[in-house]
Amino acid sequence: MAIFKKQYTKPLPRGAEVFTRDGQRYARWADRNGRTRTAKVTAGRDGSTRIMLETRTLTVRIREASGVIRQVSSGCRTRSAAEGVLAGLRKRRERIKAGVVTQEEETASGHAVTAIADHVDGYLAHLALAVSPEHLANITRQLARLTAECRVTRLADLSGDRLERWLGQRRQEGMGPRTMNTYLAALRSFAAWCIDSGRLLTNPFIRVQKADERADQRHQRRALTSEEIGRLLVVARLRPVAEYGRTSDKTYPAPEQRKRANWQRTPLTFESIRTAYERGRAALLLNSRKLAQLDRRGQERELVYKTLLLTGLRLGELSSITVGQVDLNATPAVLVLNAADEKNRQGSIIPLRNDLAAEIRGFIANHLAISFTGGKGAGLKPSKSGLAAPLFDIPRGLSNVINRDLLAAGIPKRDSRNRVVDVHALRHTFGTNLSRAGVPLRTAQAAMRHSDPRLTANVYTDPMLLDVAGAVNALPALAVTTAPISGAKVDQSSENNHGVPVGVQAEVQAMVAP
Repeated sequence: MAIFKKQYTKPLPRGAEVFTRDGQRYARWADRNGRTRTAKVTAGRDGSTRIMLETRTLTVRIREASGVIRQVSSGCRTRSAAEGVLAGLRKRRERIKAGVVTQEEETASGHAVTAIADHVDGYLAHLALAVSPEHLANITRQLARLTAECRVTRLADLSGDRLERWLGQRRQEGMGPRTMNTYLAALRSFAAWCIDSGRLLTNPFIRVQKADERADQRHQRRALTSEEIGRLLVVARLRPVAEYGRTSDKTYPAPEQRKRANWQRTPLTFESIRTAYERGRAALLLNSRKLAQLDRRGQERELVYKTLLLTGLRLGELSSITVGQVDLNATPAVLVLNAADEKNRQGSIIPLRNDLAAEIRGFIANHLAISFTGGKGAGLKPSKSGLAAPLFDIPRGLSNVINRDLLAAGIPKRDSRNRVVDVHALRHTFGTNLSRAGVPLRTAQAAMRHSDPRLTANVYTDPMLLDVAGAVNALPALAVTTAPISGAKVDQSSENNHGVPVGVQAEVQAMVAP
């Protein structure tokens, strides 16, 4: 056991004077306050000249009950105070030797008083090795909000009661169940890491109940019908140019507002978009470059929607696909999804329909200046920079773009059950169409890249679009039983006005008579 000040080195201060005294080299310099300071000079690992300094606080060295020698910063500047810290460590060691507490309990108690920010930083550094930057940013934001609003300053402040009170307040403010569950999952995962690293003995959030997401679904998606898909693709292809072919209508406000008429652009509809497209082409004839740019944008947007509908890719996954990840020579053609860009971090090979592969081939050839060769071994021959180029230029605001496309296509954003159509609904449509096509559940699960088939069957399959009536009608016919009740004789010629045999009617009346 010992009490001492640890030494450390720093680069030689600017303007320091190096001199030798009694065979030892020293450096003299003036600090920020103008005071003259002196320290020994040593050589760093790289041969540079450095100065040797001591910490301001004392360090305690002690042999633990396990026999391991550990150095602990006392946080004290005086020796008497540091001796008090050393006495406490000795007492803890004796309690462990006596079997009053375990080494794990003592280790956890030492971590309990440490600032929560130190533990969170360690957890985030651990998490950064396994998750995407987007997921890491979400966890960082969630933990920062929870520790601040739950007033958690130390690890010992983590409490299930505090979290339940916080979740109750957020529920009153209108936070959705799914969002509440993501905060709960973030804290549970953090506590589990603390247990694995010996910082906690138990998870204080394991008994906190999850919110019922089914009872309050704020953002339930629906699949598109075949007719709606066709309308959406047409609008996506034509709308960029059609926006320049919109007419203006004169509107007359109330007399007390203005005296002159206002002009407003006519909204695009599915019935008028083709005419507006031709009018837009005529308006842009003198600006052929702009026309080609808008026409390409429409073609690309239509192809983006088709790819999402026919592959089930998530938007972030499709955004990560580069030209080099398109293998049009494979049978069938495929998209190679890297593990770092996939939600489950496994990496996948996404097969393409032949017609979709042909459209992607033409898109690359026409717009990314990629040359193709025919015959045996035909395939992509792009430049090196072209391989790293994104396959599609997907705008950040694609959710707003699809909302305008839906409006022009006459597709309601929300249906009668308050289910929405957005970009991710295209993935729901992919899963629903797999079910409608009779694809076995195990195959559909693989196509959706789900770990649980219940997710494929219950969440990503829209029962409203399944032909349940047709399935019922396909059941085998059941024979109609005509035997009389309790031996009652059925006289086909003797029926009452409702077509019920008289004998059966009499027996039923006798059964219900008082």
